[in-house]
Amino acid sequence: MEIRFYRVNESYGCFSNFSKHGFELDDKYWKTSEHYFQAQKFAGTEYEEEIRLAKTPMDAAIMGRDRTKPLREDWEEVKDEIMKKAVFKKFTTHNEIREILIATGDAEIIEQTTGDYYWGCGLNGTGKNVLGKIIMEVRLMLKSNM
Repeated sequence: MEIRFYRVNESYGCFSNFSKHGFELDDKYWKTSEHYFQAQKFAGTEYEEEIRLAKTPMDAAIMGRDRTKPLREDWEEVKDEIMKKAVFKKFTTHNEIREILIATGDAEIIEQTTGDYYWGCGLNGTGKNVLGKIIMEVRLMLKSNM
């Protein structure tokens, strides 16, 4: 079985990094996992805080993709772990979405994107679906803690 998600107002929208399920991490409150993830590209700079305070997850995403700002040098090495940290914290903070995730059983979870071939499946389904794989890994971690 497959579960595909993308928009927050559709089925399994809580799996999206744009879903409004905030959490505390690194001694700060983050409105969404997108805010946290994008801000970590600039950890330790004033831009990190600007992104944390962004009004919407889309604003945080746009700010985080701004390549006029200096991206941390180790970003490619740490981005997957940062995403996993944010996703894990989101699902451990909110019981209602943790239950939805666990209820997916062993279904494959796929971020149904058209343009993202790294985090999602991409237009033709050949993407790496790294976000989906991280969510499935978090699901396994949550099940083992039950």
